[in-house]
Amino acid sequence: MRRNANNVNSKMPMPFWLLVGVSTVALAAAILTFFPRTVLANALLSKNVTGTSMTAPVALPTPVMTEAAKAERRMPANLLHGMASWYGSVFNGRQTASGETFNMYAMTACHPTLPFGTKVRVENTQNHKAVVVRITDRGLLYDGRVLDLSYAAAEKLDMLKPGVAKVNIQILSLGHPKG
Repeated sequence: MRRNANNVNSKMPMPFWLLVGVSTVALAAAILTFFPRTVLANALLSKNVTGTSMTAPVALPTPVMTEAAKAERRMPANLLHGMASWYGSVFNGRQTASGETFNMYAMTACHPTLPFGTKVRVENTQNHKAVVVRITDRGLLYDGRVLDLSYAAAEKLDMLKPGVAKVNIQILSLGHPKG
């Protein structure tokens, strides 16, 4: 039996190859449609299609910022805020997560993620009193609180009686990441 020289595979009918070709074109069109192309809108073009020079950049729209976004932009990256509580006599003398013995009269604190030894400045937002404490413990904090202070730190911030206070926390120096 003689093979047809024009047909690559004489066993496959022509509609099969037509289907493969159309599918390939459709797949290429779908890929080009779904994947966005990056365009630099503010790039200066030295020459346009006709060859004349262009001098003005393309203007970008001005983004509208909400008040919350403006406040967040003004806040330094190393500043946290939220509710803080304190702990004292029940844990006094027990070993902390860092391996140190908890002393309720020391200027220390518990934070869920900051490295041990990190020094932070804690400010009570109601009376603007502030203390510097060192992170020595780790643990789960109740009701979305961000920090658990030692008795001594809470006393200096005047938050013993209410038990909790809204605070700003500024990271002064990062400690070692062990633990």
